[in-house]
Amino acid sequence: MLLDSFEFLGLFLPVTLFVFFQIGRLGHRRIAITWLVAASLFFYSLGKASCLPLLLGSILLNYGIGRMISHDCKAKSIWHKVWLTWGLMLNLGMLAYFKYTNFLLFNAGSFLGFSTDLQIIALPLAISFFTFNQIAYLVDIYRGEIHENNFLKYCFFATFFPYLMAGPVVRYKEIVSQVSGDAIYRFNAKNIAVGLMTFSLGLLKKLLFANTIGGYADPIFDAAAQGLTLTAAEAWSGVLAYSLQIYFDFSGYSDMAIGIARIFGIRLPLNFDSPYKATNIIDFWRRWHISLSHFLRDYLYIPLGGNRRGELRQTLNLMTTMLLGGLWHGAGWNFVIWGGLHGCYLVVNHRWQALQKSLGHDLSKSTGWGRAVGALVTLTAVAVAWVFFRAENLQVAFTMLTAMLGANGLAPISPHLPTAKQMIVQLFLLVWLTPNTQQWMGQYGLRPGQKLTEAASGWLNNLWRKLQWQPSVIFGMIFGVFVFIYVKILAVAPSSQFVYFKF
Repeated sequence: MLLDSFEFLGLFLPVTLFVFFQIGRLGHRRIAITWLVAASLFFYSLGKASCLPLLLGSILLNYGIGRMISHDCKAKSIWHKVWLTWGLMLNLGMLAYFKYTNFLLFNAGSFLGFSTDLQIIALPLAISFFTFNQIAYLVDIYRGEIHENNFLKYCFFATFFPYLMAGPVVRYKEIVSQVSGDAIYRFNAKNIAVGLMTFSLGLLKKLLFANTIGGYADPIFDAAAQGLTLTAAEAWSGVLAYSLQIYFDFSGYSDMAIGIARIFGIRLPLNFDSPYKATNIIDFWRRWHISLSHFLRDYLYIPLGGNRRGELRQTLNLMTTMLLGGLWHGAGWNFVIWGGLHGCYLVVNHRWQALQKSLGHDLSKSTGWGRAVGALVTLTAVAVAWVFFRAENLQVAFTMLTAMLGANGLAPISPHLPTAKQMIVQLFLLVWLTPNTQQWMGQYGLRPGQKLTEAASGWLNNLWRKLQWQPSVIFGMIFGVFVFIYVKILAVAPSSQFVYFKF
């Protein structure tokens, strides 16, 4: 069941919300949370019911290991480290089996000259996301950052449906702390208004922008997969179209997840902050899939040593982190190369900043032209890396890159392929010149203490600040008009899966 389907919006969400508030109004908080857990498991089972036992088994296993870590940690026993090690091995082992077995066997067979005749192992729904959430839970218990072991709350953290399928990657304490009070169990008109508007903006991005521009990107990559000759104009239009498709698809999902959770009174962490406005690749990774970036930083990069052990060690840590981050997205050499490219980008960026500092340059100060050039270079580097992310295999990726370099000529787009020139320009202007959802929502869009990168300055920033959203009748009417348009769109355009659902 997709978040933009009639079944979800017209039946599942209203029923779940109504029952939750009715139970909460009677003061039965445990029953209300139990209802959300049951609804979330039902939601997951509609996606792939055969995977439900695996999710339940993972929950029971990790909760049990978490209890053992917590118990031995209090007793100052060495066993708490042993239990953590076992927990990490079991979680990563499960992820490796389902996601990478076929990839490893195929490559081993190709290298050693033997063939494997194994059936393809089906990838369980959302395994990458719920595994990372639970790894973070175990590590946080080991570090002493979690001091309670309530099974019902843990089930809620592990299954809450807005982020179960495709994130954001969340942490136990930031979710469970919000269900301990009475506030979320009472109907709150402001939360409903903020949640619906945030969800609606995400839905708009998905339906009108991501799905539409994806219709231009897919034929270009399909043509490359079929061995057709592409000109530079065709290849670049396909890559830029896909860059916008995944941008609005992922940004849209993040908004929708945050909006749905807010309707229930739960504030999820910021996951997307206008990454195409980034002026360097370090800035990009502070804005793109923020929750995953924080996970990789806190549970991989920093434990490896971060930047504390010299430039060579930092380079190795960055490359290791990004290569594994790329492999997390999918079992294929194209994802490894995508992660490796970003690792190289980050290494170069860090070395460049170190050189500038050694020359006495103030990195906090830059001219408008300097920021513009930095943003253009960053976007170009990211778009080149997207080729490997989107391509079905390395052959398709290199076919696209060869065409982008002009090996097949610079002629305009052929009549047999659709052109998206005007829409690409319009969407990039929308990305660069307008505030993102969290900025437009202003004080209603962020949780307390959460930072958002300032994306505009001067008169433009002042203009958008005056136009920030306020819960009012006018915006309610705008929302109603949007719902009407949405229904009309769905009448001719069916729901489509989000890009990150396959990870």
